[in-house]
Amino acid sequence: MSKRLTGILAVPVLVVLAVGVYYIPPVHERLAWRLDDFRTRIIYYFRPPDQAAFLPEISQQVAIDSIVHATMDAYSTAQAISLTPTPLPGPTATPTVTPEPLPATVSLSGVKYEDQFNRWNYCGPANFAMALTFWGWNGNRDVIGKAVMPGNTDKNGLPANMDKNVMPYELQDYISANVPDMSSVLRYGGDIGVIRRLVAGGFPVIAEKGEYQRDTTGSLSWMGHYQFITGYDDVTQTLLIQDTYLDGPNFKVPYTKFMTDWRSFDYIFVVVYPTDRESEVMTLLGPYADDKWALQHALQVATADAQTLTGVDQFFAWFDIGTSHVQLQEYADAASAYDYAFQLYANLPADYATRPWRMMWYQTGPYFAYFYSNRYQDVINLANITLTYNITKPVLEESLYWRGRAEAITGNPQAAIKDYRAALVVHPNYSPAVQGLQDLGVSP
Repeated sequence: MSKRLTGILAVPVLVVLAVGVYYIPPVHERLAWRLDDFRTRIIYYFRPPDQAAFLPEISQQVAIDSIVHATMDAYSTAQAISLTPTPLPGPTATPTVTPEPLPATVSLSGVKYEDQFNRWNYCGPANFAMALTFWGWNGNRDVIGKAVMPGNTDKNGLPANMDKNVMPYELQDYISANVPDMSSVLRYGGDIGVIRRLVAGGFPVIAEKGEYQRDTTGSLSWMGHYQFITGYDDVTQTLLIQDTYLDGPNFKVPYTKFMTDWRSFDYIFVVVYPTDRESEVMTLLGPYADDKWALQHALQVATADAQTLTGVDQFFAWFDIGTSHVQLQEYADAASAYDYAFQLYANLPADYATRPWRMMWYQTGPYFAYFYSNRYQDVINLANITLTYNITKPVLEESLYWRGRAEAITGNPQAAIKDYRAALVVHPNYSPAVQGLQDLGVSP
């Protein structure tokens, strides 16, 4: 056999060996994310995610100024919202703020730090694992991650980069279903004061926020991130953060910076606690114990922000107005607020480091607002932009699901079935997609 023929025959053998070596778990864990990042760089070079901007169809029919004036007139900061908090079903404590002065400095002990390294998009599982192990739970980030992000493990049990985000409610559902004697509470419109009260009372806080930082490709851009708050210092005006990504354990963040970053998620926070200590949590929450009060407060804060801020912060404020309306099930008002937010986004400089082009990875309020306002084409158009331009491959199960719902109701069941099934590839057993298929008479 000639040397030339031997060389040709050796090529496929070497390819098979290379593939086999790549899928050896230790090798795969070290190389997979590098190959994925290389692919991301190529796609974003030819299809920059910051260049695409969703514009709702209604913006061609209604003057945006009328939306602004209507919202500001309805929620003028000159008209302070006065609501009497009422206890939610379950808690028996009266939601009053403890009258005792808080310590100037608090640092909770018993924190078992976890990072998100060697995993994709794992800040949710890592932070909620810390919140649970603080109370003695015997688990870690992978126990939670495998349950809430099943698409991030392939059929061979190796890490995969499918599910980009875990919603707070998914993590709360995990606790309810899998961790006996533990519970959680979620509220919008938080501030430094309620964080300090909770931490001083012995209850760490998880906040979801946004920040500009360098992603795995080395590019500066905005992304969402969970952080675990375990202390504060009034002297230095800083929070003590257990950061799972770049900053590590016991990282100090100034109050003002934290609030600025928190704005992009409508100041949302979650407290994980033993069920037998629920009354303590509700007392420490003060007026936030009443969910409706918290949502109205969040709306008031966002409206004040929208009147005073500019640039990307004004976009975040208007997005927050929409989010608060969605949570209050005021979908038409929410849709109007999101309309203006997306107009502001389109007017931001179209560069990678300014536009928060990952926004729809983490927050799905616009889908609720447009769908329940019967604006189905806007649901489809927003999902198309998100899945085509704002991510390297269509792996956001929420966007796939909402596009499927809009397709189904507008008479395109085959497209809906395709999207529902694609969502189940990203997130196996994703219950909304399963229900969507069943509603169309199709098995998952």
